[in-house]
Amino acid sequence: MRRGGTWSYVIRVTDSKGLSKPRWVGGFPTESAAKRARDEARMAASNGDYVNRSATTVAEYLNEWLAVHALEVKPRTRAGYAHLIENYVAPRIGGKRLQALRATDLSILYRELLESGGKNGRPLSARTVEYVHAVLRKALADAVRNDQLLTSNPAERAKRPRKAHAEPVIMWTATDLVSFLETASQHRLHAFFRLSAYTGARRGELANLRWSDVNLGDAPTIRLRGTVSVIAGTRVEGTTKGGRERTISIDPGTAAVMIEHHRRQQLERELAGGSWTDGDHVFRQELGEPLFPDTPTALMTKLLRQHNAAAAAVGEKPLTVIRLHDLRHLHATLLLKVGVPVHVVANRLGHADPAITLRVYAHVLDDQASQAASVFAQALLDEGRNEANPGSSDSSADRPTP
Repeated sequence: MRRGGTWSYVIRVTDSKGLSKPRWVGGFPTESAAKRARDEARMAASNGDYVNRSATTVAEYLNEWLAVHALEVKPRTRAGYAHLIENYVAPRIGGKRLQALRATDLSILYRELLESGGKNGRPLSARTVEYVHAVLRKALADAVRNDQLLTSNPAERAKRPRKAHAEPVIMWTATDLVSFLETASQHRLHAFFRLSAYTGARRGELANLRWSDVNLGDAPTIRLRGTVSVIAGTRVEGTTKGGRERTISIDPGTAAVMIEHHRRQQLERELAGGSWTDGDHVFRQELGEPLFPDTPTALMTKLLRQHNAAAAAVGEKPLTVIRLHDLRHLHATLLLKVGVPVHVVANRLGHADPAITLRVYAHVLDDQASQAASVFAQALLDEGRNEANPGSSDSSADRPTP
């Protein structure tokens, strides 16, 4: 049917209550275009796949999706989604009508981002492009399943960017760690780095730690119940990454460092007087305000610079520059290398499933696997010696110290 300068069609569609209602759709430039769209709509309606024609753009839908999605994800996750959409998606395909979006459009978007999507037209990392794809796939899946604006998800058919190979983590030795912690021991936040390296906790988890969750008795532990992130310059506390709290044992040496940290904090409190901000946070700024997680990250870079300058002055080898998060990797790697069970390491790291630990630290376990044959052969040899010399197995000199 012609309406003004365009053509329209009408079909009957059964709603969720089983009632048949007419649906008018217009805006087609020719009668043949309207008929083709009508036939497609009839087919979709008969299959239960019919969606109302909508002028909603990609940007409009994604903004609405973010507003709804904020109810089911953490604030930091939502902020990450918004950043990707605002900086990489909306400027390129935001004005396109959602129902006209094709898989090819997304494939072109990914290619353009890889080539010139970064700052000042530089290439964007493949990892970031993968994140863009993941967000679009999730949003468009909701457009199909929940909002019924699309019959299928174009992101599922788009040519995805090639997965980026994970950069190898540069790892310190145990000696390197001891050397760094010796330098850090002169700083008021020494305990933060000690706890990070000796527990594998995330920086946000330590920034959220309370003294009420620290046990420095005979069997010292810390309980990690939440995390801290920074959104638009504001410090935001929330649940841990996996949503579960966990209790981690700490060694007596680390407990002693924590006791000294508490003593130093009490002195700072006395010096600050009325300027001190009350609270129970373990790690604080000089006047008692809770610590921002970015602070120890920047501090580690500064301490490494100081350490290496001092090492160069006496002709010693400098430490490789690593990130604060790499202390977490170092903790896991050293535990796995000495044979601590994967599920125990996973619990310390807060991984919901040991399979995550297996995947992240596969290279460490591969190294262990390569030595398995030698370990087995040595075990048989030792067992044979014990059978040949029964008395030797009772010798306290050969028995490992508990």
